[in-house]
Amino acid sequence: MTEAGRGELEGTVRVSEIPAKATKSTGSRNPSDRARPEAADDSGLGGASRDCGPARDRTGDGHPGRVSGNRGPERPPSGERTGAGRPSGARTGDTGGSGGAEGGASVMGGHGTGDSMWQTSPPGSIYDYIKVASFSIGPDGLVDQWSLRAEQLFDISAEQAVGMDPIEAFIDPDRREEGQRKMAEVLDGREWTGVVPFRVPGPDGTEGLAEVYVMPTTVEGGERAAVCIVVDVRTLRRIETDLAASQAIFGQSPFGFLLIDTDLQVRRANQRFASIYGGDVDDHRGRGVRDYLQSPEAERVEATLRRVLETGDSITDMHITGFVPGSEERRHWSINLYRVHSGTGRPIGIAWLGTDITARRSAAREAAAARRNLALLNEAGSRIGNSLDLETTARELLDVVVPGFCDLAAVDLYQGLLVGDETPPGLADGSAELRRVAFASAVSDAPFVGGPAPVRVGAVHHYPFNSPCADALRTARPQEVPEEGNLIQSTLAVPMVAHDTVVGLVQFSRTKGSEPFGERDRGLAVELAARAAVCIDNARLYRREHERALILQRSLLPPGDPEASGLDIACRYLPGNAATEVGGDWFDVIELPGHRTALVVGDVMGRGLRAAVAMGELRTAVRTLALLDLEPAEVLSALDEIARGLGTPGGGQSASRTSASRPRDKDLSEVYLATCVYAVYDSVTRRCTFANAGHLPPVLVEPGESALMLDVPPGMPLGVGGEPFEEVEVELPEGALLALYTDGLVESRHHPLDEGLQAFVGALTDPDQPPTSLRADTPRSLEDVCDHVLNTLDTHHGEDDIALLMARVQGLPEDSVGDWTLPREPRSVGRAREYARGRLQAWDLEPLVDTAELLVSELVTNALRYGEGEIRLRLLLDRTLVCEVWDAGLVQPRRRRARDTDEGGRGLQLVGLLSAAWGSRRTPRGKTVWFELPLPGGEHGLTDPAEALLSLF
Repeated sequence: MTEAGRGELEGTVRVSEIPAKATKSTGSRNPSDRARPEAADDSGLGGASRDCGPARDRTGDGHPGRVSGNRGPERPPSGERTGAGRPSGARTGDTGGSGGAEGGASVMGGHGTGDSMWQTSPPGSIYDYIKVASFSIGPDGLVDQWSLRAEQLFDISAEQAVGMDPIEAFIDPDRREEGQRKMAEVLDGREWTGVVPFRVPGPDGTEGLAEVYVMPTTVEGGERAAVCIVVDVRTLRRIETDLAASQAIFGQSPFGFLLIDTDLQVRRANQRFASIYGGDVDDHRGRGVRDYLQSPEAERVEATLRRVLETGDSITDMHITGFVPGSEERRHWSINLYRVHSGTGRPIGIAWLGTDITARRSAAREAAAARRNLALLNEAGSRIGNSLDLETTARELLDVVVPGFCDLAAVDLYQGLLVGDETPPGLADGSAELRRVAFASAVSDAPFVGGPAPVRVGAVHHYPFNSPCADALRTARPQEVPEEGNLIQSTLAVPMVAHDTVVGLVQFSRTKGSEPFGERDRGLAVELAARAAVCIDNARLYRREHERALILQRSLLPPGDPEASGLDIACRYLPGNAATEVGGDWFDVIELPGHRTALVVGDVMGRGLRAAVAMGELRTAVRTLALLDLEPAEVLSALDEIARGLGTPGGGQSASRTSASRPRDKDLSEVYLATCVYAVYDSVTRRCTFANAGHLPPVLVEPGESALMLDVPPGMPLGVGGEPFEEVEVELPEGALLALYTDGLVESRHHPLDEGLQAFVGALTDPDQPPTSLRADTPRSLEDVCDHVLNTLDTHHGEDDIALLMARVQGLPEDSVGDWTLPREPRSVGRAREYARGRLQAWDLEPLVDTAELLVSELVTNALRYGEGEIRLRLLLDRTLVCEVWDAGLVQPRRRRARDTDEGGRGLQLVGLLSAAWGSRRTPRGKTVWFELPLPGGEHGLTDPAEALLSLF
């Protein structure tokens, strides 16, 4: 189709786009003229050359002016010419050409109609949204002009459309007959408007629905033609639906809806927004942000609106705060902002969608407070009660609540409960003495400025009877304390109740500027105080039990510094801390006849009062068995039976019978296991015999040598049973150091046992190296050696009890020992008296001569009369004088009370009266009967032999 054929059928519907043909009006005005003035304002294209197209004009004679064109010479109707002498029915064919310009000039200037001109419609016109097309039909009923919009609407080019029969091309066959009639009526000069279904030609032509406005016109030769305006009905219906939906959303929305223009003024508001701020919807038009919000919130919102308008970035869930008219309540809104555009994409304003979230914010604050409270309780559960110390538990409570719950807090506990009283006086009226055990402040070191002086931590005080704190202690209910000073705003006094017993009081305070305590805070404070009270009461009960167990354990250990013949003794006992409870470690030094000494170190497995009691029973049993002068292996065997009987109601023999017949009743019996090392040292021979029941090996340090662990068979722990114990005899050189210990010294969670043993051996190596403050020839004392070992080793004290027993060998000198062998003959009695007298006089013990002679005579006589083999007499001088008589007989002497008529039987009675101690013991080759006399000048005086003899009768 040529440019002349296309004409000015481009763009939206304008009069300049209507395919104009010369129109002859007969009679009244053509009805089609009614549409032209309305269409004059609906231009959509922006080209100035198109806007100056031909326009309808009126001449002075009342005939309609004709549109000039460029399709060649006109054939105007007879007698009708325009005032300018140009053909009135000419068609414009060349857009933007000279012809169009001339036509525009003739209309505007030639006829004097300068008060009207055609303009481009502004952006945002309705024609930007709907689809409007135009085409013209010639006298032959065929399409003779086809616009660009028609090409877009029907998807048919102008070359294809020109010359087509629109009825045959676009109408279904069953409607063509009616279409031909309508076409004939139109060409006969009648207008027609209607909705016509159409189909695009082609095998896959789409169907549509168009509203058609057909306006008759005439061509140059006076023949009838038509101009058709076509609108896509479906687009109109969609726009109608969109408008209805937009109106429904805008008007019926439960949210506040505003349309703000580019000047940040309200152009439209919905009813929901008006119901909040009052007035009608129209009253809000032209208002700005400052009419609704106060500074500085208004400035923040305005800046946000400008940013949205400039950048096009939407804002989601922006929170603003303000007040509504007639209310003092602060309201909160959540607004969403997004830029609104016209159909051409030009920004025309901002959409404001607001939601009142005041209730949601309040609920969120409540939920946040509940979460904080739950988190605080969870933190309290994890941090309070980790220690079994009263003061530490109180401080843990304050660490949780300050500053998360309050600004200041203090804990007071009853003084009587702290010192062990079960029912402190004055508990009923709340006036009993309390001790301030903990205080915390998040504001200053002197919190109660202007109020009463604060109570120092550790001070003992009491509250007045009528005070809120005393009332809280009496009633076991929280009380509010009146404001005092210029800093405290609100204080809660909450009693600490555990197991229906008030153990103390905790005060929570908040300073001025903080939120006062509410009901929720009161409940939380009571819960926190109750949890801390239970932990504090548990710590108090544990402290009481721990102190009792510790007292029991210390009472069972050797009092003071133990002494032994031929040994220098030093010992250390360190109980576990309050967190690990009392253990079952013990040591003992037992003096045996013949200036011998038993060294014992043991450890009962387990902790607490039960372990301490079991340790006491085993220590008592060891001392009893030691006094029977049994061998070390026999002592441990007997202890094993005793340990097995500790957990059985019937004792050791019942345990043996029960184990042989049936398993123990788990509800009535408990297993007690212990380790023990037992050593007997003879100061005369400097030989030591060891037996071990599952204990750590002894360590020996010989002078000038490195420390070494003695190879003593460990055996099974006490309480296991079924296995014998072996003995090892070791000769100890003069000045040697022997160390017995428990596992708490060398074992911990931080390093294995082997490392601890090696460290212990290394600490004992060369223990006589003197400290720098002593002379080089002065050996280090055993006390210094013990301190050196404990300071050197990484003992991690507190994890377990530590028992350390150290002995330095100091054997009896040869001149302190008298040893003779006597034959079995009566003369040996007199010879024994002579040996004893001579040695005592040599030792300068003249006061003991008579008594010693008498007692030696009695023992040697008994050995001759009742014993076997040769007789051995030995005198030992150390801290006491010991006399021993040996023979090969196995029958032990038995002391009996002689009757008045008996001639004999009084020898052992006399020995018991005159000596400080006496006894007998078995030996590998017989027995030994001994007695002991105190040295002159000692604490115990000598017994007068004459009085002793008279007391027998």
